[in-house]
Amino acid sequence: MRNQQARRVAIVGGVRIPFCRAHTAYARASNQDMMTAVLQGIVKRYGLQGQTLGDVALGAVIKHSRDYNLARESTLSSGLAPQTPAFDVQRACGTSLTATILIATKISTGLIDAGIAGGVDTISDIPIVYSEAYRQLLLESARGRTLMQRLKPWLKLRPSYFKPVLPEVVEPRTGLSMGQSMEITAKQWQISREDQDKLTLASHQNAAKAYAEGFYDDLLVEYLGVKRDNNVRTDTSLEKLAKLKPVFDRSGTGTMTAGNSTPLTDGASGVLLSSEEWARERSLPISAYLTHAREAAVDFVGGEGLLMAPAYAVSAMLAEANLSLQDFDYYEIHEAFAAQTLATLKAWESEKFCRERLGRDRALGPIDRSKLNVKGGSVAVGHPFAATGTRLVATLAKLLRERGRGRGLISVCTAGGMGVTAILEAT
Repeated sequence: MRNQQARRVAIVGGVRIPFCRAHTAYARASNQDMMTAVLQGIVKRYGLQGQTLGDVALGAVIKHSRDYNLARESTLSSGLAPQTPAFDVQRACGTSLTATILIATKISTGLIDAGIAGGVDTISDIPIVYSEAYRQLLLESARGRTLMQRLKPWLKLRPSYFKPVLPEVVEPRTGLSMGQSMEITAKQWQISREDQDKLTLASHQNAAKAYAEGFYDDLLVEYLGVKRDNNVRTDTSLEKLAKLKPVFDRSGTGTMTAGNSTPLTDGASGVLLSSEEWARERSLPISAYLTHAREAAVDFVGGEGLLMAPAYAVSAMLAEANLSLQDFDYYEIHEAFAAQTLATLKAWESEKFCRERLGRDRALGPIDRSKLNVKGGSVAVGHPFAATGTRLVATLAKLLRERGRGRGLISVCTAGGMGVTAILEAT
């Protein structure tokens, strides 16, 4: 550890592979395959071949046991010097933003001069396990010291043991999926189906426009023949979205559909961070600076919405930065569901919520919606759980670099009732 004045943390830039709907283009790609492709893209883009970085922080939410050292194995294949250390991190959908904050903290305190943060997830290559009874049988057999002791447990084998157990994205403490939980919150905040579909349409339109303008050209690297996110719908409309049926609440009161929810997605992303000196010594660009960050958690079992923690994290972060919610040129708010984004915005506009829950004397107020997810959000681009955070960092950093000034806010909700937020500034 070093006891010194904090240094500014520069975001040099980011790279990701196109995000693809599960079981499509990346059906046979592993977490390590995709993460390695992103790291190789960063190494090539910024001329880091053979260089030793201070650290690499990467993560995935859904992992095979073989991925126990995912970050290090991916780094060893990246083109960086093998002396570059790496570690795994996981905070559900906030994984890669948390990784960014950890690398930034190391840079700020002088522990390292440069590092990479990132994340990856694949639904197409999910681990499939068998029942606990079968697992115990295998372990009991393996512990046997004699042939008879190893064979005896197999007498208990039953056909049902071979029924696979697939992973479920449900909260262990409530038994509800994220979508089911968000339906409850949508009803609590009276988020209409029409408003959800309007935000969804804007997300697709913004993403399509960003591609048409070439915004993503230097943020994406081609992978397995894919050059762009395959979930973006250039031809969607409110009429088409309105035809989709609710999927999480089919009682007749549900409002959340496959259209206004993020699709199950495969993909990976990463960002290169450094001190100002390190970047300038290598004539590397500085796209933006990470100036503030904050995590929060809520008691979702006790009644708060599962995905409402960002509302708290942003409030605390704004207080620390002495900023108002309106002091931003861009807002990159993860669209886990259109309803989640809208509920968060509505909470910030609520005098009652801000007074009683956030401890403020007035509401944070509304934001300028024209500044929200201007290059498309997660419902359009897709959401590989651990990869979304660094996608947002790279996107926002480029927006600020192109503008040459200004400030942007990042907000990510996560499973487990947590939220991860950050502020980026151009100068």
